[in-house]
Amino acid sequence: MPIITIIDAPPIEVEKKRALACEITDAMEKAYGLPRTSFIIMHDTKRENVSVGGELLCDR
Repeated sequence: MPIITIIDAPPIEVEKKRALACEITDAMEKAYGLPRTSFIIMHDTKRENVSVGGELLCDR
């Protein structure tokens, strides 16, 4: 059973996370022919916790 990790993604609404999880599971099932037992771990990163060029993303 594969583990899919989404790292450092911007936060999204729970409904969008549900849809994303389903779409990723569909793709894994189709590509690998695996049963729907994939684990998906999503790590949200708030824009206030990321900086580019010395500037927080939330300030851009």
